[in-house]
Amino acid sequence: MSVNVRFWDRIAQRYARMPVRDPDAYTRKLEMTRAYMKPGAEVFEFGCGTGTTALNHAPHARHVTAIDCAPSMIDIAQEKATAEGIGNVTFQVANLEEMAHAPGCYDMVMAHNVLHLLTDRHAALAHVHDMLRPGGIFVSSTACAARAPWLFRAIVKTGGALRLLPLFHLLTEDQLKSDITAAGFEIVEEWLPEGGKSALFLIARKVG
Repeated sequence: MSVNVRFWDRIAQRYARMPVRDPDAYTRKLEMTRAYMKPGAEVFEFGCGTGTTALNHAPHARHVTAIDCAPSMIDIAQEKATAEGIGNVTFQVANLEEMAHAPGCYDMVMAHNVLHLLTDRHAALAHVHDMLRPGGIFVSSTACAARAPWLFRAIVKTGGALRLLPLFHLLTEDQLKSDITAAGFEIVEEWLPEGGKSALFLIARKVG
């Protein structure tokens, strides 16, 4: 089991109990996403955690497929789906690169709080581009912490080097946007809540 999987599996119960840090910002992100979610949409989310966002969007889509690398996260997500009586979400333990798919099989792909944690972000974006139909929508919320306080940056670098914390890329907003556009997307919505203290929220459309 990798460092990333062990870390997220170990903290899953604690993560599930954590309240949404900024409920107003989270609600706005849901609303912005749904504006691009057509009736009958096939939606895919990777790095879904305990499934909160997938379950919130389920009533607005035909079906949501949501994956996470940590089994304990998926166990909690499935328990929540059962408790809430939501039957059009499929939760699965998997990594993005393991997912077999027909090209253009999804209308929307979501990646919340995960792009900065990936070993190969560029390969992941290429995979997402292939999963989406022409004109499909990619929604992401990503920590861009290159200019975070030095202590935070030191902790994530040291923790990663010692294999105590998962990999954490210290991205800039411009770097992230450049990576997404280079992968074949046009950014159509951009929002950075709290004056730059939160994750950069982007909605991008597949070009071609």
